[in-house]
Amino acid sequence: MPPVTPTTTNIVPVFQVGVRGGLDAGSRVDRRSLLVVSPAGAATAAPRAGSVDAMCTVVIDIPASAADPVRLLAVRDEDRDRPWRGLGPWWPERGGILGVRDDRAGGAWLAVDSAAGRLAVLLNREDLSGRGDDEVISRGGIPLDAVEHGIPDQPLTRGFNLVEVDAAGAHLVEWDGLIARRTRLTPGTHMVAHHAVDDPGTPRISRWLDEFRRAGLAPGEEWWMPWLDVVKRSTVDPSASVLRRDAHDDLVLESLLVCAASIGPDGVDVREARLIEPGQWDDGLVARLRAAIPSGRAAAADTPR
Repeated sequence: MPPVTPTTTNIVPVFQVGVRGGLDAGSRVDRRSLLVVSPAGAATAAPRAGSVDAMCTVVIDIPASAADPVRLLAVRDEDRDRPWRGLGPWWPERGGILGVRDDRAGGAWLAVDSAAGRLAVLLNREDLSGRGDDEVISRGGIPLDAVEHGIPDQPLTRGFNLVEVDAAGAHLVEWDGLIARRTRLTPGTHMVAHHAVDDPGTPRISRWLDEFRRAGLAPGEEWWMPWLDVVKRSTVDPSASVLRRDAHDDLVLESLLVCAASIGPDGVDVREARLIEPGQWDDGLVARLRAAIPSGRAAAADTPR
């Protein structure tokens, strides 16, 4: 998705639902994302603190030069008994879009359009709207829409965080059911879970963000190796581990999948590795990620299951 570039700030408030009847004076519309972007300098609501049981994690590095790729490591957390499929072309009606599919609702956790050079990954977020279940739809369509034609200004879903990436950089869209914000991520390494980017109230971010920054990226195709070492070390403290096993809404949600993605001028490559035992590190994870077929090299074929 082409970026909306703020003129003087990096955090841009984009829409408030049920707060004002219309747009603020001077607001403009980003036609690609269909999000209302207020003028630079407008006030933003304070981010909510994180929580120990927030699920899913994204680590992302934004390069200083547009000639270099954005690198992303994403961990998918879900109920182990909820059916899903790994990276593949599961939506023929959407052309060449690939993704990690949730079979129950039919949507995606992560979606990628290699031809357009776009990727989006979804993280659940607390919904503050008070809407009933009959008033919302599945969040799984959001990543698919994001890489295809953009998301609506008032999503009919529960709250979410959406990390959007293309060759020009990355944005975080935060939707809590009342307010949507779109933040352009600045150069450097960041972490996203269920609240604001680099949220210090989220234990795994406050504990490990600096470690990911210090680890940096390795040269070559296995750029993700230093980050995986941090993921492994994080498991010594379950309360702050990147790999999760938490009780949430009467379910046990666990880390099931690790994806590594590179998005830049040369295209998009995504590879995945499943965890043998959900929520737990195993030393074979590195070998499985290394042996995985990147999406950019097998975009039209089903990934072996």
